[in-house]
Amino acid sequence: MKLIVTGGAGFIGSNLILYLHENYPDVEILNLDKLTYASDINYLTPLKQSGRYHFKKLDLVDRIAVMETVKTWKPDGVIHLAAESHVDNSIQGPEPFILSNVVGTFNILEECRQFWNSEASTVSGPKRFLHVSTDEVYGTLGDEGSFTETTPYAPNSPYSASKAGSDMIVRSYFHTYGMNTVITNCSNNFGPHQHDEKLIPTVIRKALEKEEIPVYGSGENVRDWLFVRDHCKALMKIFEEGKAGEPYNIGGKNEWKNIDLVRLICDILNNEVGEGPDGDYKNLITFVTDRPGHDFRYSVDISKINSELGWAPSSDFEEELAETVRWYIRRYSEK
Repeated sequence: MKLIVTGGAGFIGSNLILYLHENYPDVEILNLDKLTYASDINYLTPLKQSGRYHFKKLDLVDRIAVMETVKTWKPDGVIHLAAESHVDNSIQGPEPFILSNVVGTFNILEECRQFWNSEASTVSGPKRFLHVSTDEVYGTLGDEGSFTETTPYAPNSPYSASKAGSDMIVRSYFHTYGMNTVITNCSNNFGPHQHDEKLIPTVIRKALEKEEIPVYGSGENVRDWLFVRDHCKALMKIFEEGKAGEPYNIGGKNEWKNIDLVRLICDILNNEVGEGPDGDYKNLITFVTDRPGHDFRYSVDISKINSELGWAPSSDFEEELAETVRWYIRRYSEK
């Protein structure tokens, strides 16, 4: 089977490609990535000589390039992860988010639809388009309840609004054209390869540099954390067995207040490095002005994917977080 993975040089994409290559020996992968600041193609260097992994630098906003690539590669399926994803950046400059997340999604979706429906297509595979989205499209929660697949969309940032828009486009292609699409909405991921601007790498980097660790507001915002490899397993479960036209929520069943997570990371760093001020990296924690439209709490109900497909997160959060911290310690020590 020939798959296109978009955004495969990013955090989740690179982990997914490594997972695919290791566990699906009959799959050939084309990684499409425009190599933004948040990408790192070096994570996939070990696959260069495999013969089953290929890379093409491509911006999905370039419709002609997308069309030519789809016609040449003739994919059996697409797993679409390419997106601008940092909320703060979307507040400072929303245009790249609209272009990448909405226009880019439309271009790859429409070109796949046209090719799979054309006489030139000899594809015998599933012709499935899996669109990877976020739980942020649902907005925010109070102290109780969880997002389900029927929760109304209520995005509160330009980032989440752009992802909500792309979700709706993909949904329409199933209902209008009968295209074999499926949508996933995941909670916050963590693990190796995540860009420095995200929360967990930021805490680690700031601590190691003995700089103030910024925490928005009072740190009471709650996030549901999902180990990236568990996410990869869920994506492939949905790609292979999910029902066409359906959305599936993917979460870690693992809620943490931001301040508690930051303190836990500091405790891990205290054990691993032990060079915090006065013996404790927690002394670097500083509360900063909250960002506009900051959602209070995310919580993801995974009953649907669990009951229909038998998936649930299997990783031990604190063990994987400690290993993630160690990965970043090694990474930053090499710089």
